[in-house]
Amino acid sequence: MKSTSPCARGRLAVALAVAVVPCGPALAQEAVPADVRDHAQQDQSLPALSEADRAAMQQLLQELNALKHSYAQEVRRLRELDMQIQALQSRVGGLAPQVAQTAPAPAPLPQAATAAPPPATAPAPRAEEGYAGTAEDAQRAQEADTRSVADVKQQSTALFNRRLTIENGISYNRYDRKQLTLNGFLALDAIFLGNIAIENVESDTLTYNLAARWGVSPRLSLNLDVPYIARKTVYQKGGAGGAAAAIAQEQTDGAGLGDINASANFKLSGERGAWPETVLNLGVTAPTGREPYGIPWRVLERDEDEFIRFAVPEEQPTGSGLWQATVGLSAVKTTDPAILFGNIGYVRAFARDFADLDNNPATVNPGSVRLGDAYYFGAGVAFAFNERTSLSISFSDRLNARARTRYEGAEWVKLIGSDANAATLSLGVTHAMTPSATFVGVLGIGLTPDAPDFSLTLKVPYAL
Repeated sequence: MKSTSPCARGRLAVALAVAVVPCGPALAQEAVPADVRDHAQQDQSLPALSEADRAAMQQLLQELNALKHSYAQEVRRLRELDMQIQALQSRVGGLAPQVAQTAPAPAPLPQAATAAPPPATAPAPRAEEGYAGTAEDAQRAQEADTRSVADVKQQSTALFNRRLTIENGISYNRYDRKQLTLNGFLALDAIFLGNIAIENVESDTLTYNLAARWGVSPRLSLNLDVPYIARKTVYQKGGAGGAAAAIAQEQTDGAGLGDINASANFKLSGERGAWPETVLNLGVTAPTGREPYGIPWRVLERDEDEFIRFAVPEEQPTGSGLWQATVGLSAVKTTDPAILFGNIGYVRAFARDFADLDNNPATVNPGSVRLGDAYYFGAGVAFAFNERTSLSISFSDRLNARARTRYEGAEWVKLIGSDANAATLSLGVTHAMTPSATFVGVLGIGLTPDAPDFSLTLKVPYAL
């Protein structure tokens, strides 16, 4: 390239300065230095640029646009890689360090380059198109992706990264039991002689539960559940007074503090390949509620021999009256977009003495009670619809052995009919309302006579 005169070089500098500021005249004057602007005003009367100067200016502009285009592509590629790494971290449970917080931010464009808009062929990526606009956007995207998974883990007692969570929950259980009672004998193996009575028990239980979950460490969390229970039970008995068509009915209520439960969850192992995250659960239930033993009974009907035909308790109990210990194991496995979970456990009740075990108000029979051991298990799957909402379906079952009683000075006796098999099918939904609060709803459908006909549970865990 041949040399140019000082005036030509001054005009070239002015042209380049104006070219990289594609704004109005006022803004262009502010972007150009004062000495260059004065020099340009002095040379307004000079001849136009030569062809060589125009060619040099055009070449510089092409190089500038090429550099800006390459820079925009590199920034977009860096952001795409950042989002992929964030998604991979969420799949492995957030164990890897967060790249968005440690990766250096892209260097800013030079002042002259930032003034010019990027070429139409390389638009800047936008967050609403699936790319994070900044490192902060990528971090928020990672937190949103793992929120629905964390909510499911919290319900499976497999979440440890929340320091303190206060949970308010309310649940409703409905029981409806009908029993046919035959008091007589069969004549000629075909004709029944005696009384036929139909007994019906309808029970509604409303429970408010206040719980606190404290994440002591990444592997240990402590829990405390304090329930308040309100119960209403309606007793109906057919054949009142010896008449098959007569029905007697009585209702009793009860409300108060239930049995408080304290438990601890210890993470045994995290997810590794096909191996799920496993958690050991240990718990103790204290008999803080009103026990069902020693409650006065109200006699409504007696027969001619003073035998009690129909009696109901004067109030409903709110607890079992016994200390219980629980040990269990839960597992969670994330397989995008599904989350698999399951649990298994054992409940041991300890014997306790009571002043009266008889429901006859005219007698007092002290003795001991020991509930039967219980085994429970369950499994389910949850699907994350998006970063805030997930739907789950699960099956759970609890098997109770027969309870035993021992009157003072007698041997232990098993109570016939005290064993139970309570199987439930549950449908649940979790929705993140705010960054700290989550709504949890669960509908339970009883599959066996010992399970509630249906149950509805609503909870709102709030992370502090």
